[in-house]
Amino acid sequence: MKKSILFVLGVALLTSCNADKTNERASELLNQATSQFEQKQYDEALQSIDSLRRTYPTAVEARKQALTLQQNIELTRTQEELAVIDEALQKANKEYERLKRESEAHHKAGTATAAELTRTTQMRMHRDSLQVQFDVQCAKIKYIHKRQKEN
Repeated sequence: MKKSILFVLGVALLTSCNADKTNERASELLNQATSQFEQKQYDEALQSIDSLRRTYPTAVEARKQALTLQQNIELTRTQEELAVIDEALQKANKEYERLKRESEAHHKAGTATAAELTRTTQMRMHRDSLQVQFDVQCAKIKYIHKRQKEN
């Protein structure tokens, strides 16, 4: 009886020590991911989070914090991409409007060329493509905000 009690206590002690080391290592990976995020190394930070989640499935607290960090990384990255797309969209919109005015004026005068009309159409398609990308990024940001509120 005494031997079985000692055995159970020994196993509990070893498990406790192992859990502490697991949480410590998971926290190190979380700190690494946070540092990478702060240095705008988004892909590396996401890889560190993925490693943490795969390697330490029992480190619940670190995993919760990693989920929050992952959402922040995705939000920041998406906002930066949105800014770039927005700038390109504004330029494309201005260029399209200019080309459209010119081609309509030439069309009324009967001097519009096929190349001019094609260029105008291609610019409209480019602008529309950027608009779709813009809308997708906005939807992604909205979704991330929704998920953050749920957590």
